[in-house]
Amino acid sequence: MTSTVYIRILLASIVTLACFAQGVFTRNVTPAPRGAPSGIPFPVTFTDVGQKAGLRMRFTSGNEQSKKYIIEANGTGVAFVDYDNDGRQDIFVVNGSRLEGFPAGQAPANHLFHNEGSGRFRDVTSEAGMARSGWGSGVCAGDIDNDGFEDLYVTYWGKNALFHNNGKGKFTDIAPKSGVDGDGKEWSSGCTFLDYDRDGHLDLLVTSYQKFDLASTPPPGKTSNCEWKGMPVFCGPRGLPFGKVTLFHNRGDGTFEDVSVKSGVRALEGFYAFTAVAADLNGDGWTDVYIACDSTPSIFLRNNKNGTFTDIAAEAGIAFNEHGFEQGGMGIAVGDFDNDGHIDLLKTNFAGDYPNLYRNLGGGIFEDVVLKARLAVNPQFVGWGVGFVDLDNDGWKDIFQVNGHVYPELDTKNGAERYRNPRLVYRNLGNGTFEDMSASAGAGIQDAKSSRGAAFGDFDNDGAMDVLIMNMGEAPSLLRNDLKSGNRWLKVELQGTQSNRSAIGASVTVEAGALRQTDVVLSQSSYISHNDSRLHFGLGKETAARKITVRWPSGAMEEFPDAPAGNLVRLVEGTGQIKIMPLPR
Repeated sequence: MTSTVYIRILLASIVTLACFAQGVFTRNVTPAPRGAPSGIPFPVTFTDVGQKAGLRMRFTSGNEQSKKYIIEANGTGVAFVDYDNDGRQDIFVVNGSRLEGFPAGQAPANHLFHNEGSGRFRDVTSEAGMARSGWGSGVCAGDIDNDGFEDLYVTYWGKNALFHNNGKGKFTDIAPKSGVDGDGKEWSSGCTFLDYDRDGHLDLLVTSYQKFDLASTPPPGKTSNCEWKGMPVFCGPRGLPFGKVTLFHNRGDGTFEDVSVKSGVRALEGFYAFTAVAADLNGDGWTDVYIACDSTPSIFLRNNKNGTFTDIAAEAGIAFNEHGFEQGGMGIAVGDFDNDGHIDLLKTNFAGDYPNLYRNLGGGIFEDVVLKARLAVNPQFVGWGVGFVDLDNDGWKDIFQVNGHVYPELDTKNGAERYRNPRLVYRNLGNGTFEDMSASAGAGIQDAKSSRGAAFGDFDNDGAMDVLIMNMGEAPSLLRNDLKSGNRWLKVELQGTQSNRSAIGASVTVEAGALRQTDVVLSQSSYISHNDSRLHFGLGKETAARKITVRWPSGAMEEFPDAPAGNLVRLVEGTGQIKIMPLPR
């Protein structure tokens, strides 16, 4: 037995006893002191334009008044993706189902919305071949065949889907013939494309939340794992069968090989896995994987550079919280919040606990600085989708988080906890601390929903980052950032040649003025969602970035010349030149 496995088992036993075998982990912490307001104006206002924009669909996830089983509670992911390469971010949303089923032809389905410009979207689900029904979970994006068009992988309770983009507005599910549909017995949750062996082809990692079986799952209140603070609720995740991690190697011919055993990822045991992010977290030029886990220690798969991975989450300091306890992890933000050149992580957790702000100390060693950073002020919410995103273009990455409890029954009870919650916005003060600006960031933040997935991107190409949100039992929110600031910005789009064409796993450093910012290209993050693949950098008052440095997934380092602010620049691997691209509105 490895030391990591032993630690997992020991901590699970200790914490389970400490939590009286409650179905989900919580420490019942109280809010930390907020500190004095900075008084610095925050020019960000969010407005929900989803209905006006044409996002008219409804997310279905079981019974909306009472959840009998955990499958009804976790919701789905969403994505910004430019599937037709017209320069505008389109929208894909994953939908769920309900236990009693639907009459023929009436089952809810996933939706694909084409960005028509001028703030409008058109539902193209049927014509694009994306109208699949079922218990959907997460989504990740990447160009699996390097043809220049982004493909989508969607996870399910049951068989998964790999939607191949033919470049003409149509998708075809090729998961069965590609060998990545799964055995149909798992409840898959997260996924990420990555090129773990640097051969130029995107491989695929899939997380399973659990092996869920209605026939063997107890009803609400049946055991101690089926209650929340004395209230009978659905069972789990504790007490239910654990999930697993599956790794598929891209053969380069449209098919994948299951390499879970020989890569070492199948040896992992004892976890309920959610979001998976693939990035070079230890700075050695090879893509690693971090996985947020619910009520069990999280996972850090270090790439051993020989086709295998080792879980070093405990050694690296990102398996547990700052006191060594496991947590109910859901979403992950990835980015360099303190501009020191190292990629940091923020993980959202269940109510009654703080998030984790894992500051990367270099070499893949992390320190949880959530208390130091003043992010422990809202532990009353169940946190899901989250992102490091520069909302005011001042050159420092802020934080946006969506929330929502899992028990609708709370709305019928006396007490402070509610099923629907507002969103959270934290402004980065540039000194290692954040300030909660939620109360002044607009009606789109105060609007209470039970949200899950969130994706971050600039849907109207105005240089201000917007947010797409999944809301349980309701339509999606599209929060437009009505930024009132003179700060400038730059967007960077990468195109691999030796690397995978999507450049997933690349890191980009932009130098402008006194700041040196770093960000990464991801296939999945937030909560089982996919962000705009164009990297966005606020430049403050600077009129240009003087240098851009890319570490490509192939391992190559490349410098690009200065780039003027207010533009999208495309960087093609091996050219050393920038190309200014149009930004249609």
